[in-house]
Amino acid sequence: MDKDTDPSGESFDRRLKAARERIEPRAAAQRPAGGGMSDLGLVLRAGTELVSALVVGVAMGWGLDHWLHARPWFLILFSLLGGVAGVLNVWRLVRPEAMNAEANGPDNGSGRI
Repeated sequence: MDKDTDPSGESFDRRLKAARERIEPRAAAQRPAGGGMSDLGLVLRAGTELVSALVVGVAMGWGLDHWLHARPWFLILFSLLGGVAGVLNVWRLVRPEAMNAEANGPDNGSGRI
């Protein structure tokens, strides 16, 4: 057997990686070393999750207060609920299991690797 038909897995993996880099040289160069979201992207997404959940909670509370003339009870309640929802969204984003899943690639629910 010559080196191109070597049945070992290491040889195949090395040749596959080299072929992919030849086909997609720019994509391989632009890919971050960690494979996941950049730090700035993570911070911006976490801030957006927190603020948007709080804004939605305040808007719902204000709308219900205005509609039912029950100021300020719904505003207080939904502000707290929006804050809690935002913190839970950020927690889901930054917990270690989510970071590992993101680094391994998207999960489409098919169960395939």
